[in-house]
Amino acid sequence: MKLAKFAKTGAVVALSAIFLAACGKSSNESTADKQVLNWSESAELPTMDLSKATDTVSFSQLNNSLEGLYRIGKNAKIEPGIATKTTVSNDGLTYTFDLRKNAKWSNGDKVTAKDFVYSWQRTVDPKTGSQYAYLFEGIKNATAVMNGEKQPSELGIKADGDYKLVVTLEKNVPYFRLLMGFPAFFPQNQKAVEEYGSKYGTASKYMVYNGPFVLEGWTGSNLSWKLTKNKNYWDKDKVKLNTINYSVNKSSSTAYNLYQSGKVDATALGAEQAKQLKGQTGYLTRKEATTFYLQFNQTKAEFQNLKIRQAISKAVDRDQYVKQVLAGASTPAKGFVSSGLAERNGKDFADAAYVKSGVDYNKAEAKKLFDEGLKELGRDKLEFQILSDDTDGGKKTTEFLQSALTETFGSDKVKITVSNVPFKTRLARSDAGDFDVVMTAWGADFSDPISFLDLMTSDNAQNDGKWKNEEYDRLIEASKTTDVNDPAKRWDDMVKAEKILMEDQGVAPIYQRAQPWMIKPSVKNIIYNSAGASYNFKEAYISGN
Repeated sequence: MKLAKFAKTGAVVALSAIFLAACGKSSNESTADKQVLNWSESAELPTMDLSKATDTVSFSQLNNSLEGLYRIGKNAKIEPGIATKTTVSNDGLTYTFDLRKNAKWSNGDKVTAKDFVYSWQRTVDPKTGSQYAYLFEGIKNATAVMNGEKQPSELGIKADGDYKLVVTLEKNVPYFRLLMGFPAFFPQNQKAVEEYGSKYGTASKYMVYNGPFVLEGWTGSNLSWKLTKNKNYWDKDKVKLNTINYSVNKSSSTAYNLYQSGKVDATALGAEQAKQLKGQTGYLTRKEATTFYLQFNQTKAEFQNLKIRQAISKAVDRDQYVKQVLAGASTPAKGFVSSGLAERNGKDFADAAYVKSGVDYNKAEAKKLFDEGLKELGRDKLEFQILSDDTDGGKKTTEFLQSALTETFGSDKVKITVSNVPFKTRLARSDAGDFDVVMTAWGADFSDPISFLDLMTSDNAQNDGKWKNEEYDRLIEASKTTDVNDPAKRWDDMVKAEKILMEDQGVAPIYQRAQPWMIKPSVKNIIYNSAGASYNFKEAYISGN
């Protein structure tokens, strides 16, 4: 899913979880008594419509205010959500879910199988325009529905009464159970969607919730909101927190000052803060299943030129970027798929698919390629803009890139401007193709290379740069169809695809993030997953001990 600078944190292994259980005395006994958690967020909340969400901030809120068939718990363990029992047919293509009868929406309605049917049909309906509809591929008729060849009602999901849900697949989906714990597959209350119409999911009051918490105080554009305990939640006795207060702080120094003064209990750190605070009580660093990369708008002639794309990539000294901008906490990217996400026969996918020329720094070669690219374009100079977020990290990134590229190519041959905008605006501009080069981030939705590689297929809605390669598309399709039941062939398909992407410089991976944080020792039982929706606050609490 899409990330903002400092808007997502990670764990050491992809789709593994850290159970935060530090010891120590709360700095505020009344906070423990009231069970209030104050959380610093670095980006605004774009949407609460799960059919339209694409980013980590939205999915984190959805994961705690809604609930699907499963919840993803500690160590990525699949835990019961609305489903109490799952039966799988012998051929692995039919899943039957028995649903609990005591689940309710915050408006008092019962949660039924029909809510799942409606939600899934709404997401794959081309009229909805969901960028995450592609995750439903493999469910019977999903592709045909998305292509407008069949009606949403023909999707392979049916309600057998109120409390039995039957899902039919047209091919094996190795990661299907993990998908059931991802918010894109959660239920939606049809009455609420239709009542609120175009306003649905645009503010907290235009939503209903069936998860541990309900969202309050979000207007759609403000920089603070809160999650409060859902009195209608079926498992409310296990929910200890009464309130989670969110405040958006785009300056890491401002956020840390709030942490020091006791106004927030957890915050991501900037590079300089990380250097100073490393080793102190409450400090932790999490390696994420996340890659930050440059995406080129390949609808524009200059970025259709391979040598220009390669030149820009080779002009970036990733080691220096990590040291100067990120204080060494993160690591230079080996490729598009993050390290530690998946392995086969003891070899990490990132190592198996490594293409040195796709991520190496070579100033002389970069200058040579840029000059050759200009000649092929029949131009003497290029002017383009680098787009990123308006956070501290986003601003430092564009400054670094602007300086590196200008120094490498020369101000007589390139003029680079930068644009740092709010996270929500950057997402909208990227989706609309309103950019030249954009610093993009993607975090795995589940622990499989396909969670990254799917993005770069020609027709994927997340492929904002519009890079296209027929052989790449063929390999990704084979990994999901003809080779899906042969792990070795499927792995080879994905390795070959990644190599094609890197050799053609479809994108320029820059780094894999490891985010430093300060979290008060009194904050306990937060479950964090580096892949998928990050935070599960269901059983978190504030200790007074």
